[in-house]
Amino acid sequence: MLSQLKKNLVIQDDKDDDLLREMLASAVRYAEDYQHKTAGFYTTHPMSPATAQAIIMLASHFYESRDGSTGGFFADTPAAGENVWKSVNRLLCCEKEWQL
Repeated sequence: MLSQLKKNLVIQDDKDDDLLREMLASAVRYAEDYQHKTAGFYTTHPMSPATAQAIIMLASHFYESRDGSTGGFFADTPAAGENVWKSVNRLLCCEKEWQL
């Protein structure tokens, strides 16, 4: 998944690989929590394309916004960060285990 994230961010060197791995781990854990899956679920189970896209988008947002700004993922506006979360959550809903 690191290579997909780097393609999305248009990063060609390895200087930030450790940081990017941390961002990916955080995004995967968010996806597992949001979808009501146990921690580490995606280390042993396949991930749908929608979930993979959400994780790439969220990890990209984490990377681009690591200084606390909204980053350039959508636009540098107050609503940009909110739009990221809305998009990610919509993608993650596809695999959410609903609890009644």
